[in-house]
Formats: sequence, structure tokens, C-alpha cells
Amino acid sequence: MTARSIRGTAAATLAATVALTAAACSTPGGGAGKGGATDSAVVGIAYEPDSLSPLLGYGKDGNSKIFDGLLALDADMKLRPALATALPTVSADGLTYTYRLRQGVKFSDGKPFTAKDVVFTYRTVLDPKTNNPSRTELDALKDVRAEGDDTVVFTLKYPYAPFAQRTVLAIAPEHVAGRQDVNTGPFTTRPVGTGPYVLTGWSKGEKLTFKANPGYWGGEPAVKKFTMAVIKDDDVRATRLRAGDLDGAILPPALAAGFKQDKAKKTYAAATYDYRTVTLPTHHPVTGDTAVRRALDIAVDRQAMVDKILEGAGKPAYGPVPTDSPWFAQGTERRHDLAGAGKILDEAGWKPGPDGVRAKNGVRASFPLWYLSGDKLRQDHALAYASDAKKAGIEIKAQAGTWEVIEPRMKTDAVLAGGGSPGDPDFDQYLLLTSSLGGDGFNNMAWYDNKTVDKALEDGRRTNDPAARRAAYDTVQRELVKNPGYTFLTHIDHLYVVDQRFGALSTQVEPHDHGLASGPWWNVESWKPKP
Repeated sequence: MTARSIRGTAAATLAATVALTAAACSTPGGGAGKGGATDSAVVGIAYEPDSLSPLLGYGKDGNSKIFDGLLALDADMKLRPALATALPTVSADGLTYTYRLRQGVKFSDGKPFTAKDVVFTYRTVLDPKTNNPSRTELDALKDVRAEGDDTVVFTLKYPYAPFAQRTVLAIAPEHVAGRQDVNTGPFTTRPVGTGPYVLTGWSKGEKLTFKANPGYWGGEPAVKKFTMAVIKDDDVRATRLRAGDLDGAILPPALAAGFKQDKAKKTYAAATYDYRTVTLPTHHPVTGDTAVRRALDIAVDRQAMVDKILEGAGKPAYGPVPTDSPWFAQGTERRHDLAGAGKILDEAGWKPGPDGVRAKNGVRASFPLWYLSGDKLRQDHALAYASDAKKAGIEIKAQAGTWEVIEPRMKTDAVLAGGGSPGDPDFDQYLLLTSSLGGDGFNNMAWYDNKTVDKALEDGRRTNDPAARRAAYDTVQRELVKNPGYTFLTHIDHLYVVDQRFGALSTQVEPHDHGLASGPWWNVESWKPKP
């Protein structure tokens, strides 16, 4: 679970956009929704990326709009060629992947794309000096080399079943990014790519603006300009959409419901792997007790959260793998059992005090739970979780803060976090649970340490045998029942409200970082707006 995945700023998609007028500085988005140009659009998002450099993580899951990967994901989340001309040729032992590259592709500065750019990108990501929090996702990669200008060969250390899915990683130009500091150079905010859109401006905390790339190898998009207005507060985003300052926005269920009667707009619900979870750091005297974690795991009423907070737009979560995924381990669902939670705590020596809060050896069963300011879904989850815990005799003090406030406290304090990535169980679980990544930024925020899980995660990523992989990930999920490092709460459907003038749109199965890589604008380069 990386910084970008937790914050929803993950490397992913941005689209194309209208430059906002000076007046729009206080009203991000201004104008397209009120009869503006038909070839432009403005959408409201909740988060923005930390960087726009693929070398630092942006575009690692594909669909970055500024860039392309060797492969991309279609509407059904199936791999398709992008900068490669076809899916890779894989050797019989699963250790060599060969890609033929598309010819005639140019970066937005007019320079040609070649195999050298692919080699540069992957080698730079793997360089320990590069500040990429997702480097371990390419742990299987031993070497990458160019064979001429149109062929790239990857050699793996071990058979890694989902490797082809990792090659949706956005490709950076060596002639630009290779000539500056990879971590701090201007490329991180002024990128050059081969994608359908070109960044024209980025006002941090306010908006990202784009224009269609006239030289795009896939054809110039019909939507010529696109703005992604960064509006962190859910209520403000809904207000801007209703006022016509936005053509579309991501909204929580309660606010999206307010547009049901608006015939000029349509609501899209996207299935996701996006979960909300509570980190329970092992360094804390209360959350570090396995009995407390087990008790909280069954004291929480997940279905009530789905019904009341999500208004049915989601499902209970018992781990990072959704219950409707083929990788979900049946039988690992946790019942809501308040009496059972009390019994676990009693047997572990956590006895109720005069105020109803349990204590053990002089330590009160009390701890803070941080959630992101302005995020209603996180706030509502945090408050509901605290309410359920109180019934079991555990005092949780929900507190709002910015990430600047929360991050220094993550080692010892619980956080209402989010994550989730479709595609392969390795994507969701390795960064979240591997003990060696405990405290590594937003990876393994709970400092979870379970040797059985460590081994299963390694087994799952080091074989191509489907049965062996299933057994490994079943083991991980069953261990989380016995020793939960997190309390997983819900998997959330993403709701988007968009102006009807863009016609019938679609959504993909989405990751956590909603609004950037995802949304009905995941394929904005293919939109055909109505006059």
C-alpha cells in the first residue's frame, strides 16, 4: 500500500483539459458545464499526485494519459498492446518476455520513442537511488535490454505470473528524464510522454490542465482540453457540480444521491478493489495485542457500514481481496459477534473498568484513530468503527487531520486508510503485509509481522502454477483471521456524476486511487461529445 495508493494519489490517470480562467482560481473548473466549448470538459477529483514522473510511481498501473506503457488495460481489464505491437512472447520457463515495439511513435516534444526509453525507465525504477515506493513490485526483474530500436527483452529471476500486467508501467523519455535529477528534476512536474494528452499546467492543490496531443500515435482526441479540478472537500465538489462549474465529479453515495432527479446528468457506479481499513500498529500497547485486534475484527458491524454509510454501494471487506474475486478464500468472512469479542478480551485479561473501558496491567484499552480531513467516507467509517468498539469496551478517539499531521503518527497510531488494486493478488497483498516493509512509508502501515504470511506471499509471487498460487493466497487470508494486523471494513463502489452531453460512458474495475486512473474519463481520448 504505497503513499499514492493510500492517499488516492497514486500513479495513474489524468486526462485532458480546459485551461481555467483567472476567476476559476477560486472556483476550480469554470465554465464548460455552463454551455462551454463542446470539445472541452472539467471534472472534479478529490486528490492529486505527488509527482507526474513514472520513475517515481506515476502511471505504474497504466492509463496515465500523459504516457503509455508497453501494454494497457481495456474496458474489461484485459491486457492489450500499447507501445508494444502485441502481447509479449514468453519463454517456456516463464523467465523471458520479449516485446516488439510500435514504430513511428514520438514523444510530445517530437523526439522518437525507442527501446532505449523502455530500458531506461525500468532500470531507473529499480535503482535504489530512485525514490519509488513501489520498487518491490518489480522484484522479479533481473535484467532488461534493448535489441535494436524495436525490441525489448526482460529476463526474470523467477517465474512471476503477473509480470505482463506490470508492463503497463508508463515509459519515460531518456533524453529528458535521463539528463536531470530523477527525484527532484523538472520532469517530475513538467512531464513529456507519448500519451494522448499533454500537460499544460499544474497549480498544486487546485487543478491540472491538459490539451490533446496532435501527434498522438492513436489519433488526436476529440476532447481537446480537459481540466481536473482538485477539490478535496466532498461537499464543495458536489456544490461546484450542481452550480455547473464541473462537467463531472466523484462523490460519496449520500451526495451522489442528490443528483438522481437531474436529467442533465448521469450517475455511474464502478466496481472496485478499493477498501477502507483501520491500521493497528504492533508498536502500540493496545493495538499491538493480538487479542484486541481479534476482538475488533468481530466487534465491527461491516454490513451496517455498507447499508448506512455506503447506502448499499459496496460490500463488507474481510481483507484486501473482495468477496466476489475468484481469489477470495471462502470461509474467511467474519461474523459480527459482540459477545464473542467480549469473550476474547476477557480471556486475554482485558477487564472492564468503572467507566466501561477495559484495562490490562494498568493500560487502558484506548487509542486514537486518524482520518483524512474533508473525506466524509473516512470520517463516517472512523466514527462507526469507534462506536462498535465502544460496545466491546475499547475506547477509540477519532481525529481528523491532513496527511502532514497524520504521517508522523502512523508508526504508533491507528489510521483509517484505503488501498486496493485489481489484477492479481500479489498487487494487493505484498506491499500491505510483508514484514520487511513494515513502516516503509505507506507500505505495511500496521507493521504487520507474520512469518507464515511472509512465506506465503513469496510462494505466491514465485510460481506460475495456479493451484500453488491459490493455496498461498488462501493461507494469507486465513492467517489474517487468526492474527489480523488491520480491521478491514468495506469495499467501496465509486460513484461518478457526469453531464449527459458526453454520451454513454463506461467504467473499468477500479483501484483505490479513484478519480485519477479511473472514472468514466478513463478513456476520455475516445469520447465523442455532443454539440
